[in-house]
Amino acid sequence: MDKIYHILTLVGIAIYWLLVAGVTLRVVLKRKAVSVSLSWLMIIYILPIVGVFCYFLFGELNLGRKRGERAKVMFAPFEEWFRSLSDCQAHLPQGMGAHIKKIDELCTHRMGIPALSGNHLTLHNSPNDILYSIIHDIESSTSTIHMVFYIWHPGGLTDAVASALIRAAKRGVEVKLLLDSAGSARFFRSHWVDMMRDAGIRLIEQMQVSPWRIFLNRLDLRQHRKIIVIDDKIAYTGSMNMVDPAYFKQDSGVGQWIDVIVRMTGPAVNVLAAIHAWDWEFETGERRLPKTPECLIGPSDPHHPIQVVPSGPGMPENLISQVLTLAMHQAKTSVCITTPYFVPSADLLATLKMTAQRGVSVDIILPEKNDSFMVKWASRSFYGELLDAGATIHEFNGGLLHTKSVVIDQKFCLIGTVNIDMRSLWLNFELTLAVDDKSFTQELYRQQQEYIKQSHQIEYSKWRTRSLGHRFLERLFYLFSPLL
Repeated sequence: MDKIYHILTLVGIAIYWLLVAGVTLRVVLKRKAVSVSLSWLMIIYILPIVGVFCYFLFGELNLGRKRGERAKVMFAPFEEWFRSLSDCQAHLPQGMGAHIKKIDELCTHRMGIPALSGNHLTLHNSPNDILYSIIHDIESSTSTIHMVFYIWHPGGLTDAVASALIRAAKRGVEVKLLLDSAGSARFFRSHWVDMMRDAGIRLIEQMQVSPWRIFLNRLDLRQHRKIIVIDDKIAYTGSMNMVDPAYFKQDSGVGQWIDVIVRMTGPAVNVLAAIHAWDWEFETGERRLPKTPECLIGPSDPHHPIQVVPSGPGMPENLISQVLTLAMHQAKTSVCITTPYFVPSADLLATLKMTAQRGVSVDIILPEKNDSFMVKWASRSFYGELLDAGATIHEFNGGLLHTKSVVIDQKFCLIGTVNIDMRSLWLNFELTLAVDDKSFTQELYRQQQEYIKQSHQIEYSKWRTRSLGHRFLERLFYLFSPLL
């Protein structure tokens, strides 16, 4: 019997080491970023069984067979639709400023989406203002309401939005609502699901999470966009999920979530409508591209262009990361960033450091308290390098700062759903707007300055004297950065 146990032990060890060797080769051959590959290898070797299991679950972009096949054939027709916008009146490359022109060239060449002029933007920074504005536009809708959200959380004014949608559907408006399965788990257990569907709303649960799908597709691939398109004339996007912060995660110990939303009218609304159509087809297989818009610009319309930049499975890799890098490389005087989750890639960290080292003022505003314990400590592992390079880091005390924004030289900005982490920049369905509108940008910059007033600055001299326990937690969770 002892001999049998000995043989079984040797066989088990051999199988395990073959498995580790196979996963190691796969990590190397996938040619990921060096920092990502090294992090995965350390996780696999430091946490042998758990590390291999995690790599199978989260290490590669596995969409599942049907979605993977669908994503491959979707790009060509959508790219053709996007490229048709280059010929419309709203595409004015000759009049673009320096910041937006290079981003327009990048996005046009990689995905076919041009920057479009003639848009009106309104920045909303109060939850009540945001939700009441959405309700008003829903009540005024006449033909279509299309929405995509990561989180829909029942309670407060969110229920008023749901009721407005039900009334719209009952009066004949086409309402299509796409919600992420994991982010909106509580909603899908609520009575609202049956009420909406009974009213005629097309409600789809995207990227369903269940034990049966654990090895069929990557479970942490999430629909993280926040988009509302009403009558193809009005659109909303930004950092705020469909939640009333006064009723959302009140027991998490991080305070109320702080967000902004952009309300937009003009030609760029059509691009957001197409992004919704992309997401709808990716999940359902139903193709319904919007009609090619005329994109006319009236005599009183502003000519400040907006570049819509999406990312996600089936779309060009790293496009938002490239746009962010390109924007920072063009900065001459200042860069100000807000993000709740800060785990930058090696390339993005190098760009931030170099931007500060060439004399540009770099301010990074992060929440002091975070709903992710791992992200909190992984984020702090980057503080030393950034402070040493000359960047300034502010920790916000007024709640969980969830706004995702970048302001360049107080003249140009990026605003949307994108966090500065590997998950947003490499994995999830995301969206950002590159806005070449000085007035709007300065309004966003003033909002960032309000955040700074509610923050404390990290002093480098004090940071260098932090405890060994803090240093250990930073380095420990830095190892998990590919998963964050």
